[in-house]
This record gives sequence, C-alpha cells and structure tokens, in this order.
Amino acid sequence: MEMERAPNAPDRAEMNPFLKMAIEIGPLILFFLANARGEQAAALWPAIASLGGPIFFATAVFVVATLVSLAVSYALTRRLPLMPFVTAIVVVVFGALTLWLQNETFIKLKPTIIYVLFGAVLLGGLAFGRSLLGYVFDAVFKLTDEGWRQLTIRWGVFFLALAVLNEIVWRSFSTDFWVSFKLFGFLPLTFVFAMAQMPLINRYSTEKPDADAEETA
Repeated sequence: MEMERAPNAPDRAEMNPFLKMAIEIGPLILFFLANARGEQAAALWPAIASLGGPIFFATAVFVVATLVSLAVSYALTRRLPLMPFVTAIVVVVFGALTLWLQNETFIKLKPTIIYVLFGAVLLGGLAFGRSLLGYVFDAVFKLTDEGWRQLTIRWGVFFLALAVLNEIVWRSFSTDFWVSFKLFGFLPLTFVFAMAQMPLINRYSTEKPDADAEETA
C-alpha cells in the first residue's frame, strides 16, 4: 500500500471534497448514534450487552467504522490518506484498550491525543520548512507557500486548543454529554474556525481569476 502523494504531486489522486468529508465524518456520526441507541440495541442483541454498556458498544462501532472509511478512501484513490490513517491508528489502539480494560477513559483521551499530535506535527513541520496542512486541504485550496505557512500556524494552534477543550469536557461532564459534544460541539467549532480562515485563503490563493477573461467579460 502506498501513502498519498505530496499536495502538489502531478499524479496525486484527488477526491471530491464533499465525499471526503462524508467518509471522514461518517464514523463520528455512527459513534454518536450507537451510544444513543446502545441500550435498545442491547435489548435486541445480547452480544451487544456483553460489551459492557452503550459507550463500549459505540466504541466498537467507531473502530469498525473508522477502518471501513479508511478502506473506502483507499479503494477510491488507491493510496492511504495520511491524516485519516494516523487517526485510524489512534482510534484502534485506544478503542481496543477501552474494550479490553472496560475503561471508557481511553476512548475519551483519544481526541486529546489526536489533536495534540496534529497540532504538534503541523507546527513541528514548519520548523523543518514544510507545511503538512496541504495534505488535508489541497483538494479544496491551492495556496502560495506563505499562505500555507500562515494557515498551518493557525490550524496547529487551533488543534492544541481543541485538545485542551476535550480534556475540560470529558473531565467535567457526563459521558453522554461528551459523546454529543464530539458531534455537536467540535464539528461546529471546526466549521466556524475554517470559515474564519477564508479571508486568508482568498488572499494567498494561487487560483486567481484570469485577468484576460475578466477584461473580455
């Protein structure tokens, strides 16, 4: 198996951004639904009850769904996407620990680990002169090197802030609230933050309208 190509590689296979979003968010939605309906599912299928409760059933669903989404992404592009691949590794490791030790703390720590990892990788990559954020957004945006640098700094800091927020939420509120916040808190926050970056993206975009086309219009 090959990893995905660098953002500007000519042979890099690109995926429709909306399809990419659906594949990546799908496991999180299933995680929320499995936790919300875990008791009803356990009443119908005793094997689910043997997992230990709704959060453990949801964790098992999350692990399987994450691996399926990664397989679908690979089937469509014939290469493993870097960031989802790293996420899948963390999900499988912490999900397995959650189920094996019957301790939901591990699955709650998973977002913190991922956000810290992403933030550290993005900011650390800049220290070596590389903007790794292009691996995430290149299918949507084409930016100058300075644009990628500034956007990488912002996203790196944002990921670290999400790690802190996850720690506050899971340590201060119930498991059900934390599961809901993963879907209805983190995703809207990420969307709002992404939209707030549009002025910077427009400023440094390399896909400028053709001046000749504008003059003849």
